[in-house]
Amino acid sequence: MAIQWFPGHMRSTQKAIAARIADIDVVIELLDARLPGSSANPLLAELTGHKPTLKVLNKQDLADPERTQQWLAWYGAQPGTRALALDAADAAPARRLIEGCRALAPQRGGLAKPLRVLVCGVPNVGKSTLINTLNAKRQAKTGDEAGITKQEQRITLADDFYLWDTPGMLWPRIAVPQSGFHLAASGAVGRNAYDEELVALELLRRLQPHYAYLLEARYRLGLAPAALAALPDEELLEAIGRKRGAVMAGGRVSRQKAAEIVLNDFRSGVLGRITLETPEEFAAWQAAAALEDAQRAARKAAQKRRPRP
Repeated sequence: MAIQWFPGHMRSTQKAIAARIADIDVVIELLDARLPGSSANPLLAELTGHKPTLKVLNKQDLADPERTQQWLAWYGAQPGTRALALDAADAAPARRLIEGCRALAPQRGGLAKPLRVLVCGVPNVGKSTLINTLNAKRQAKTGDEAGITKQEQRITLADDFYLWDTPGMLWPRIAVPQSGFHLAASGAVGRNAYDEELVALELLRRLQPHYAYLLEARYRLGLAPAALAALPDEELLEAIGRKRGAVMAGGRVSRQKAAEIVLNDFRSGVLGRITLETPEEFAAWQAAAALEDAQRAARKAAQKRRPRP
């Protein structure tokens, strides 16, 4: 199952960013620290590729600290890019964004040449919370569903520092299947665009090899980490549902309810500090997706070359 979600307001956001980018000095892209590769928007990279970029791994308090460091190093090694991790609700680290932007555009500053910054990111990544923290008041709407912010907003953080907040935006086609599942698990995709049970099963498959101990600590299934990791994902989901009371008449487990429990526990962070992907894994997924796209294009080209009967 391929997960895709690109409603009409996102196309409007794409056009707004394209129109705005010529006047922007630095782009801040907020990423979800639990899925730092999957939450990086390739469409945004196309629109702003020539601009200095500050990659911010947001929600670091929910992510695996060791893997966060790997991703910071990976993004920090890219040209014209800086990377930092923070929790958008924490006022002190949030101020580091201003310093990072000034370092990326040292030629800008002062009333004559104010620093102009564009904030972008996938839906539900925490942009509005961050901007409210930076601005010390609730100027941007916040929520736990994708698509809360629908219009561009300009915010003045200092006399010579202007910030434009844009609505959350995905991209027209998510080529990496794992990214679609991870974005859905994080809440970045509208609920009508995916099957919660399938997403929960994929999430459990990702968690079992490295975070079985967290699953056991949360759900208390009475299994050693190795045994829990080896359990088929459907059996694991049913065991969680039974343990958490997602049982229907006749003693059957509601897998839909169990899926909701698992997804809510991941999104809220009660499962523990988790990162679903490493830079190496994500690069391999990208390479596999690119190869599949190339093969698909070759098959289409071959079909066009075939003589008609």
